[in-house]
Amino acid sequence: MDGDIVEQGLELMLFGMGTVVVFLTLLIIVTTAMSWFLGRYLPEEAQVPIVSAGQTPPVNRAKHNQVPPIAVITAAIHQHRSNNKKRSS
Repeated sequence: MDGDIVEQGLELMLFGMGTVVVFLTLLIIVTTAMSWFLGRYLPEEAQVPIVSAGQTPPVNRAKHNQVPPIAVITAAIHQHRSNNKKRSS
């Protein structure tokens, strides 16, 4: 009787693990095929800014207005400490 239960357990385990392996393999194949299909038939077009003669190209303001990360961290620590002093008083 114990051998029968062990055999059923092994059979169920192999069936379950086989199902998972087959599903994951199909998922990888379908994802790869879909990625190839979209890359081939719907390629991304390069975004080139249109600049007329005599105009200067647009400036990327995000790069020029960036705050250094250390300044942000220092300000956050200062605000946290000042809030804790107000609460403890």
